[in-house]
Amino acid sequence: MTGDLGLPLALALVALLLIAILASWRGGLQLERILAVAAVRAVVQLAAVSLLIAAVLGSLVWSACFAVLMFGVAVLTSSRRVDAVGSWPWIAVAMGCGVVPVLTLILASGAVPFAGASVVPIAGIVIGGAMTAHTLAGRAAFKALHEERSSYEAALSIGLVAPDAVSEVVARHLPESLVPVIDQTRTVGLVTLPGAFVGVLLGGGTALQAGSAQILVLVGLLAAETLTVTVAHRLIRHRLLLPAGLRAGLPT
Repeated sequence: MTGDLGLPLALALVALLLIAILASWRGGLQLERILAVAAVRAVVQLAAVSLLIAAVLGSLVWSACFAVLMFGVAVLTSSRRVDAVGSWPWIAVAMGCGVVPVLTLILASGAVPFAGASVVPIAGIVIGGAMTAHTLAGRAAFKALHEERSSYEAALSIGLVAPDAVSEVVARHLPESLVPVIDQTRTVGLVTLPGAFVGVLLGGGTALQAGSAQILVLVGLLAAETLTVTVAHRLIRHRLLLPAGLRAGLPT
């Protein structure tokens, strides 16, 4: 993607942000400040990250370190979004179980060059997917445990052990966390042309190469996010991954 990065870009960004803020205001969403802060943070963060990435891409070691940093930020972000900051080590376990094997297979396959310029973007895509899936799963599971506590207690009363009682409440809500990645995979090429596809094309690759890269990423995301949600469910079952208040309030 090329174009004027000066005044036209700035005007377009301001106009788009104003549209979002006005839509939130008119719709009564009360997200005006959050939208503005998110946009400003995105500009500042991308400017800083662009400079950092330019410095690390030439070194495989530094690229790997940057991928670890991305993973740490993703874990912290998800822990805050599900209000379980104290459970961040277990969130790291759940996301790591999705991210590590998928990245290992992708890089070991040789389909993606084992170089900094490849490791960082692929790692970012997979880590971002795992973070989103965990956040959606955690929010759904913890909301269900809050709102359906009577169902949990009823399951205990008929003789189910606590892990099984937890699953009785949360299991049916977890598939919703995978809807975005499933829909993205189903509609690729028809509704959207995701980043890996467009990136290869803009980099001079053929349409076949772009399609191959994109399908590898999409299937990798399916695997990473499904693994993340599955492991998170196991950790929630055993009360390892829970907000502090919820852990204290659930009878065993």
